[in-house]
Amino acid sequence: MKTFANLLSSLIVAGWIGAIALLSIQNIKLVSLKFLYFKSIEMPVGIVLAFSVGLGVIGGAIVPPLWQLFEQPRRTRASKKYLEYDEYGREEDLS
Repeated sequence: MKTFANLLSSLIVAGWIGAIALLSIQNIKLVSLKFLYFKSIEMPVGIVLAFSVGLGVIGGAIVPPLWQLFEQPRRTRASKKYLEYDEYGREEDLS
């Protein structure tokens, strides 16, 4: 299953790279990004798309491990019960 997930993610990234290449060849026009009062320098559309996809891929790779890292302590703190199993595999509450 992990091989299929790796293949699928590689195909998605390859598709994005192909789309960026196609769009950057067709659109050589310079664009600038505006956010609130900030304005970026003028760059070709392909470079803007490449940076956006690159940041998205990096963010998508970093967020899940960080999510799991911050989620684990919450689960261990929440379970304060001490359980013991009898000879039949049933749980007995010892708290």
